[in-house]
Amino acid sequence: MTEVLSPRTPGKGEISGEDIIDHPQWAVLKQAVEAIRPWQSKDGSIDFEAEGAPSRDDAARTLGRVVDAVEQLAPLLPHDAAYHQALVADLRRWSDGGFGVPDFLDSLLAFQPAADRRDGLQHLVLFPMYTQNGNPDRNLEAVALRVVWPQWLAELERTRYDNPLFVPITFQDFTPGYDTNSAVLFPETVAVREAPSRWTWGAIFCDREAARFRAVTEAAVDTLGLKLPEEAAKLVQDQDLAEQTFVLWDMIHDRTHSHGDLPFDPFMIKQRAPFWMYGLEELRCDLTSFREAVKLQAEGHPMGLGVQYAILFDRLFRFPVTGARTRNYDGLGGQLLFSYLHKHDAVRWTDNTLRIDWERAPQVTNQLCAEIETLYRDGIDRPKLVHWFAAYDLVATYLSPHPGSVWAKGPEALDLSLPPRKLVDDVLPDEFPLSMFYEALAKKLREVIASTKGITGDSAVRSAA
Repeated sequence: MTEVLSPRTPGKGEISGEDIIDHPQWAVLKQAVEAIRPWQSKDGSIDFEAEGAPSRDDAARTLGRVVDAVEQLAPLLPHDAAYHQALVADLRRWSDGGFGVPDFLDSLLAFQPAADRRDGLQHLVLFPMYTQNGNPDRNLEAVALRVVWPQWLAELERTRYDNPLFVPITFQDFTPGYDTNSAVLFPETVAVREAPSRWTWGAIFCDREAARFRAVTEAAVDTLGLKLPEEAAKLVQDQDLAEQTFVLWDMIHDRTHSHGDLPFDPFMIKQRAPFWMYGLEELRCDLTSFREAVKLQAEGHPMGLGVQYAILFDRLFRFPVTGARTRNYDGLGGQLLFSYLHKHDAVRWTDNTLRIDWERAPQVTNQLCAEIETLYRDGIDRPKLVHWFAAYDLVATYLSPHPGSVWAKGPEALDLSLPPRKLVDDVLPDEFPLSMFYEALAKKLREVIASTKGITGDSAVRSAA
């Protein structure tokens, strides 16, 4: 592995103008939104008969402050004029309709951030929504953000990794639904009367991803006694460089869901499947990104090496020990990668010290990617249940199933008269428990992982300073 360079600091200079969070109406907007959120039910409506509920007049007045703030902030963001006009209409209709289940489809359709991905472009986003890995309720949320679209990334997307719906972003400020572990802004989380025929954008907060990667990796490296190459250490220390690295990783990962030999719906939103299928899909996309990064490095691209380090460290250190163990498919993918590298002598845990063979690790990682791709290609010719078992066998080759697993006993242990979706009920919540290595690591990293809740790029830089 060779050198990685920082092409530029993303999202901080190509777009001029006043930061919306410095405008006094941003504080007014946040206060009004935060007043409304506790009044809302899980579906976003307000039950005026509930204990602690406001009067209808109080709710209408508070929402009026939200509308006034949006209208005063909107001139700072002329590129979002159509969205903000539709947003004001949706807010007023919600109020006039008595604050029932909100429907913001019109404003959602008007918001098109992927159509203008200028580096540093600001957006004020306001929707009733849940936040993935954050708040499960459809509360009103306000987020101020900037687009990250440096020229080098735009060129790679145009010439090599076409992904017209991908929008990398950074936080400026947010309401409590994003003071969580959520690092995405997805249109499907918004309360609407009906889902659009197609989604036209998806946004990922690269600053949060980079900041928590750096915090957890630094703690893991210290705990495990791992010696990092100079350029890997630079990536862990530099927030701007880490953000750029994650933008490239995310762009390739995101498009991979729709590329390759896919025996099933790539996002698996129309079917019920065992969680290891989701884990393998996410891992396939990451390993494809890794393989592309190896190619970029070989071609002399300065970001290729950093993406490899980021994928290895996030997958090996953060993913397996983050979140609950119930159907933790990202954790499963991280466990699988570690075990595969360990069994192929690219990773060794000896004398309480972790050692990575930096030359062998890329070869072995690409080998795992090839095995998963073979599974997918063969799966096109298999019935669904046979494919699920083939995937189970691949995972179980490297990870020990729970001793009480029914699936581990094979097809004869299941009621095969049931449709496949019913057999998912026989999957244990933690079908592949943590190894002793990861159980110990989870205890060591528990506090630092908890500390990354709500982290942003700015807060990480302030903390380091």
